Amino acid sequence: MADLALRRLPTDRAAVLRGLQDYGVHAGVAVLVLVNILVTPHFLTGENFRTQAVQVAPVIIAALGMALAIGSEGIDLSVGSVMALATSLVSLYLGYGPWIALLVAVLGGAAVGVANGALVAWVGVQPIVATLALMVGARGLALVLLPQLKDVRDPGMAALGSGTLAGIPYLVLIAAGLALLVGLVVRHTLFGRRLLAIGDSRPAAALAGLPVRRILLLVYVGSGALAALAGVLATARLTASDPTSLGTLMELSAITAVVVGGTPLSGGRVRIGGTVAGAVLIQLLTATLIKHDLPPSWTQIAQAVVIVLAVYAARERGKR
Repeated sequence: MADLALRRLPTDRAAVLRGLQDYGVHAGVAVLVLVNILVTPHFLTGENFRTQAVQVAPVIIAALGMALAIGSEGIDLSVGSVMALATSLVSLYLGYGPWIALLVAVLGGAAVGVANGALVAWVGVQPIVATLALMVGARGLALVLLPQLKDVRDPGMAALGSGTLAGIPYLVLIAAGLALLVGLVVRHTLFGRRLLAIGDSRPAAALAGLPVRRILLLVYVGSGALAALAGVLATARLTASDPTSLGTLMELSAITAVVVGGTPLSGGRVRIGGTVAGAVLIQLLTATLIKHDLPPSWTQIAQAVVIVLAVYAARERGKR
């Protein structure tokens, strides 16, 4: 009996490690919530939860697009700059109405996605290089269109940024709805299955006759459109367009949320629920440090530690 238990120990240990790697992000969120309940004043208040949820909504939306890109064995470093471009376009076209401004901004983000997808799928540029070029270019275009901060004074935008439905902010409902939609697309559609197949092995997917270039183009278009929508929602929440700072380091937050959530950088798998939990983890970590009067540098250090741990976990997952 003792020998049998010893023989089973490695298997049991592997199962524990697998559980920690797959669901550690959820445990991390639970631990942070518990710590804040114990040490952070006024944490268990409706206003605090509403503030945290509204702040994390744009991060979740941008991370959803990043998850699609990483799932295809790519990456999208341009999401933060697309958010900046979106806020500039909102400011320029708001005179035509908030819905026109939103549509133009999302189309602008999709256009950046077309450029990213074309470079990756047709020209053959590595995703990190292609999206880095658009990261620089989109931010530059945003600053050309709107060189400085500008107030956004529009009732429609204000309602989008601060309105609620049954007490739940519109931003939270939009983020939750998009997470559900993207999750369904990845798990239950032909597009999702093809995306994962391409991420698992692009040469094998091409040999199987899959439309690799078209799928990759759609992935980056989707990422750009989602990032632009995140920029519009952030603009509505802040009631200001500021292309100099909006979306800064968002690409790192999005990558961290995706990888911490269990999506491997090697592609072939997308965990939408984990991505949402990863974004929440980052938001809670940042808010906790701020509430305890730690300088912003500590927030950056903490996020760096999370990124390292996430990459290590992804490497260990790949060994299995």
